[in-house]
Amino acid sequence: MQKILSYPLSLITYTLFLFFICLFQPIQYICLNVFGYQAHKKSVDILNFFLINTLLATLNTASVEFRAEVPEGKPLIFVSNHQGTFDIIGMAWLLRKYHLKYVSKIELGKGIPSVSYNLKHGGSVLIDRKDPKQALPQLKKLAEYIQTNKRTAVIYPEGTRSRDGKPGTFAPNGLKILCKYAPDALVVPITINNSWKIFRYGGFPLGICNRLQFIVHEPMAVKDYDFNTLFEKTEKAVVGDIV
Repeated sequence: MQKILSYPLSLITYTLFLFFICLFQPIQYICLNVFGYQAHKKSVDILNFFLINTLLATLNTASVEFRAEVPEGKPLIFVSNHQGTFDIIGMAWLLRKYHLKYVSKIELGKGIPSVSYNLKHGGSVLIDRKDPKQALPQLKKLAEYIQTNKRTAVIYPEGTRSRDGKPGTFAPNGLKILCKYAPDALVVPITINNSWKIFRYGGFPLGICNRLQFIVHEPMAVKDYDFNTLFEKTEKAVVGDIV
């Protein structure tokens, strides 16, 4: 019964989603090129507000729980499991005050209104997962950017989304580079739950009546740990609260 109901509701969600990403493409361009970074960021924040709330059409909601205080005005590295598209949108809206910049796959850098523009011009980096030589300098660039500008890098060490909520193997290399070139950063583990359920049937229809949950764990200073210990503690924190 839920799946039958989800067909018309999913059409509404997708229609609204497409409308907003098309609407905000020119808005982002004007904000960035006329008014600068802060105006562009504000436009992206508003876009993500609308995008995460398109889920209401399918009776899905999103919330964030802080297990510890995360300071503003410091370089941060958010490390999270990955379950679906709304991981990115939910974090971008719910944690917007931290100026999130993403380590994203290069395929998202073209062809998607608003999304591709923001990834290319908003401080994120696009990496080719098949070409480590291309990825390394991009990660270094992002690390130096957050170190200098006190922004936040977001990385999903699994490399790809989980289709059933079960976490995959965390790869250390990306986080290692970020830590090396942003030595003043705090690593913040984040656990995402129930995002995969939105795509439990594939791309269409969407799952309904789910609550996306973002759990923000205690930050750890890069300089306080050797990398192997930091990586182990980060993975343990993320995986430990996955439902």
